[in-house]
Amino acid sequence: MIVDVHTHIWEHPAHISDGFIADARISAGNPNLQIAVDLDAHWAAMAPVDRAIVLGFRAGHVGVLVPNEYVAEYVGTHPEKLIGFCSVDPQDEDAVDQLDHAVRVLGLRGLKVAPIYQNVHPADPRFVALMERADALAIPVLIHQGTTFCENVSLELANPVQLQPLALRFPNLRMVIAHMGHPWVAETLVLIRKHRHLYADISALYYRPWQFYNALVLAMEYGVFDKLLFGTDYPFTSPASTIDALHKVNDMAEGTRLPRIPMERIEAMINRDALSLLGLDAGPARG
Repeated sequence: MIVDVHTHIWEHPAHISDGFIADARISAGNPNLQIAVDLDAHWAAMAPVDRAIVLGFRAGHVGVLVPNEYVAEYVGTHPEKLIGFCSVDPQDEDAVDQLDHAVRVLGLRGLKVAPIYQNVHPADPRFVALMERADALAIPVLIHQGTTFCENVSLELANPVQLQPLALRFPNLRMVIAHMGHPWVAETLVLIRKHRHLYADISALYYRPWQFYNALVLAMEYGVFDKLLFGTDYPFTSPASTIDALHKVNDMAEGTRLPRIPMERIEAMINRDALSLLGLDAGPARG
């Protein structure tokens, strides 16, 4: 089973601001970069995978407000393949109630949060309250804990090590650190090594080939390759291009004495049963 644990849908200008897109274009060096998502294109892009997680994204600080209802409606059109995660902005006074509604009424199966985008420290009581409720609901949490292209954010919020107090406080809460926490890959790997229910996804890393290769070698050396989950960050990358890049990852070492990543380990990661690891094969969340 191939599971893409990290895909997005959104409309522009309804859900994402011009400022967010402008920052993305500057970072990419592409003034014509298009990141609005056509739902038919998303569905077509998911053809290589068996299941795909579709993430909500709510971060008023950077002008991204994708309605959880929008995500729920889309995944409801393909329930045999798509799994929806809500997103809640901890700065909203009713954030915990929003989470309850998204899970218990809309039927979304997990939570996406992003301290750097939401301008809330992981130790902030508002953020901790969301994690406490996610733990009670027994839903997984995908966390963007790493850098970003947005200009008006604080990197001080972004180091993955800042998730350790949450992992200690909620040892049964399944958390996925997006993008292997780049550029703090080593910090992510030592964190997921010591906490049984912490994982990382490899989404949106392969277009930095040297970092991608080194990150996977380091994961192998730390003995946590089996805690890496396949993900893409669609629309920024796609399942097909990510699988192709994984198959070519050892090209970086061609003609050198650098270590190779065994292809059987790559194939095992591509085909990892992420749903089981994240508790998404066990029915709906509890109340």
